[in-house]
Amino acid sequence: MRQTKSICPECKRVIAASIFEENGKVIIEKNCHEHGGFRDIYWSDAELYRKFQGYSYTGSGISNSQISSSPNCPFDCGICSGHETGTLLANIDITNRCNLQCPVCFASARIKGFICEPSFEEIRKMMETLRNEKPTPCSAIQFSGGEPTVRDDLPEIIELAEELGFAHIQVASNGVRLANSTEYCKKLRDATLRTIYLSFDGITPEPYIENGGFNSLPLKKKAIENCRNFGPESIVLVPTVAKGVNDSQVGGIIRFAAENLDIVKGVNFQPIAFTGRIDQSQREEKRITIPDVLRLVEEQTDGEISRNAWYPVSFVVPISRFLSAMRNVSLPELTVHPHCGAGTYVFYEEGHFIPITSFLDVEGFIELLEEATPEIKGKVSKVITLTKVLRQVPKLIDEKKGPKSVNVSRMILDVLKKGDMDNTSRFHRNSLFLGTMHFQDLYNIDLERVKKCGVHYATPDGRIIPFCTYNIFHRDSIESKFSVPYPLRNEPEKEV
Repeated sequence: MRQTKSICPECKRVIAASIFEENGKVIIEKNCHEHGGFRDIYWSDAELYRKFQGYSYTGSGISNSQISSSPNCPFDCGICSGHETGTLLANIDITNRCNLQCPVCFASARIKGFICEPSFEEIRKMMETLRNEKPTPCSAIQFSGGEPTVRDDLPEIIELAEELGFAHIQVASNGVRLANSTEYCKKLRDATLRTIYLSFDGITPEPYIENGGFNSLPLKKKAIENCRNFGPESIVLVPTVAKGVNDSQVGGIIRFAAENLDIVKGVNFQPIAFTGRIDQSQREEKRITIPDVLRLVEEQTDGEISRNAWYPVSFVVPISRFLSAMRNVSLPELTVHPHCGAGTYVFYEEGHFIPITSFLDVEGFIELLEEATPEIKGKVSKVITLTKVLRQVPKLIDEKKGPKSVNVSRMILDVLKKGDMDNTSRFHRNSLFLGTMHFQDLYNIDLERVKKCGVHYATPDGRIIPFCTYNIFHRDSIESKFSVPYPLRNEPEKEV
């Protein structure tokens, strides 16, 4: 299918790689002169691979990048001028401390013998760097770790992010402190935190015992209940999916989310990446790719959410470009690699799922906006173009097949007319977002994907580093550089 560059898992040198179809699957294969050949499943469905490839877009990147494009990618991330996508979601690890010790943690939290915890002022500088990105300042930020809630000043950090103009602020959490302290939930709510990115691996005890060493499901449910009653107002469930561990529960997780739609607004499945504390010999046994997740969702929802309901993250780029042209502002464009992630929206009524693709011609909708955007940039009146678009949209919607409890057509029209956060949020509040993002590891890394990455880490030394390269190549050196000694111990951090 194509040639790319990858990394030798042993010596970590850049080597050539081939991506090709074999028995209906897409394989990545590479050969190191010193350590021999390596191959892995890149995508388990070649047909779906080709469908997603059709939605590849090139972004403008960051015009005030920190370093020039370099042939030494991915070892000199900074971010460089060769990067093609701006920071869509920024991660800041505010601590490497954690009150759990999970074997699948790609952060390898707590076992390194030192504390890496940037100061409040260092965090401010990192956020200012993100907000100063051009042409589009980063508008979404996630505080992660370790476990960010072990920092008592997290509410103040959230307030600072609000002051600096981040439109979307979320915290990645295991839920321990949220379950144990309603007062802490209130503090996060009062600090204007809206979203908790909650690790949630299944609806029975077994996945938690496998991934975390004990049954933390009651804790997860208690955290959700506390957020429902005391804030923050929305939760995204984040399952780490591995074959033989919880791949039989993806449908159950989606149903659990739908039954708690008042507080759970999304599920983002993350196929396991072999970058953390996991035995590499289990790679072939546990490897799962995005098409596998989509197939499992279809099977476990009795076909109600089919694999055809999903599109790559980049599919929505024409919406951003249309709204940017209408409002004459630079909006974030999700120009990530089409094989990095997938998503869809579903509605839930009377115990059944209704994907947006079952009543909206999504491909026709995107084509309509792609055709209209050049008119706006030309001499045609914005009002005339918008009026034409608004007249066409209802023709793409089959109201009889859509949900009865909400007027989806009206919500879509309001987003196009106003393009503001309120109307976009209204759509999100009435639907359930389903996503899956497969982060790379040394066996399946494709440097073409890295160039388009839109999820970045901000680091205390002023750099912006793509997610996958940070966790594979840069995390250890950054944390060692900005750390203080911390005695190793076997018991978890004291729970709060």
